[in-house]
Amino acid sequence: MKILSCNTPGEFEYKVGVMPVLSEGRAIVKIKRIGICGTDLHAFEGTQPFFSYPRTLGHELAGEVVEIGESAVISKGDLVTVIPYFNCGTCVACRNGKPNCCQKISVFGVHEDGGMQEFVSLPISSLVKKEGLSLEQLALAEPFAIGAHGVRRAGVKPGQFVLVIGAGPIGLGVMEFARIAGATVIAMDINEKRLEFCKDVWNIPHVVKAGASAREVIQEITNGDFCDSVIDATGSLTAINQGFQYIAHGGNYVLVGLQKGEIAFSHPEFHKREATLMSSRNATREDFDQVLDVMASGQLSVEKYITHRVKFDQVKDDFQSWLDPETGVIKAVVEM
Repeated sequence: MKILSCNTPGEFEYKVGVMPVLSEGRAIVKIKRIGICGTDLHAFEGTQPFFSYPRTLGHELAGEVVEIGESAVISKGDLVTVIPYFNCGTCVACRNGKPNCCQKISVFGVHEDGGMQEFVSLPISSLVKKEGLSLEQLALAEPFAIGAHGVRRAGVKPGQFVLVIGAGPIGLGVMEFARIAGATVIAMDINEKRLEFCKDVWNIPHVVKAGASAREVIQEITNGDFCDSVIDATGSLTAINQGFQYIAHGGNYVLVGLQKGEIAFSHPEFHKREATLMSSRNATREDFDQVLDVMASGQLSVEKYITHRVKFDQVKDDFQSWLDPETGVIKAVVEM
C-alpha cells in the first residue's frame, strides 16, 4: 500500500508499506478522506510541539471498515470517523473521565504514524459511526469536536459574548459551537480575508481585526462589558498574551491553541476580574457524539468549510502552498 511520510520538516516522500494485519480489539480501515489540520501544517514547518520525524501525518479521518474483530457496534462495511487520541485508561486523567489529556496519550498522526496511508489498524474503541453522514462530514468531525470541547470547557451560555481569536479551521469550529450554545460570537484575526470569510460565509455577526484598536472595538460591541469567554485558537504567543485584555469581570479565558513558550499577563488585572484561565486539549467521545448529532440535524454544514480538495497523489506537490494564507485555504480535504 502507498504511504505519504514526512521525513523531515519540509520533506514529503511517497513510500510503499506493508498492509496491516488484524489483531484482537482492532479493525482494519480503508482510509477514504483526510482533513488537513493546522497540526499537520505546523509539523511540516517543524514548529509543532510533541513531534518527531519521520512521521506519517493525518488524524482527521473517514474510512470504511474492511476487517474487524468482535464488536457490538461497528461492522464490516461501516463508514466511520476516528477519535485519534489513544489513552491508557488507568492514569489519573483517565480515571477522572478525561482521557483527552491522558498522561500517556498517543495521538494518531502526531505521536505515532497516522492516516496518510491507504489502510490503517485502529482500536475498535476509537471508531465512531453515524448513519447518513457523508465521508466529508465524518472526516471533519475531529476538528469540530475540538471546537465543541473548547466551548464546553468555557461553559458558554445563551446571550453571552464569546470572542474567538483565530479564524482558521479550529477557530471556525469554536465559533460554530459557541453560536449553537446561544452566544453572540466575535471573530478576531490579523487576516482580513479570513474575517471576510467569517462574515460572508459563516454569518459571524462581529469581526475585529487584531491590532491597537481592537480593545476599543470590542468594548463598544459589548457595551463596555467585554467578553464572557475569550477562546484562543491561534497558538500565537502574541495573540495569547494580548487576549487577556478582552476578558469580562468574572469571565473565562480558554486556550485551545498551543505554542511552545511561556505566557505572560498582569496579575492585578487578571485577579480583579476573578477570571478563570484554562486549557482545552483534544476532545472526548461526548464531543464527537455532539458534533455528529449536530451534523445529522442539519445545524452544521461542512461544505462551506472545505476550500480545497486534492487526490492523495497530489498532496506532496500541493501541501507547501497551504502554508501561504494568500491561497485562501481554510480546510483542505484529501480524497483517497
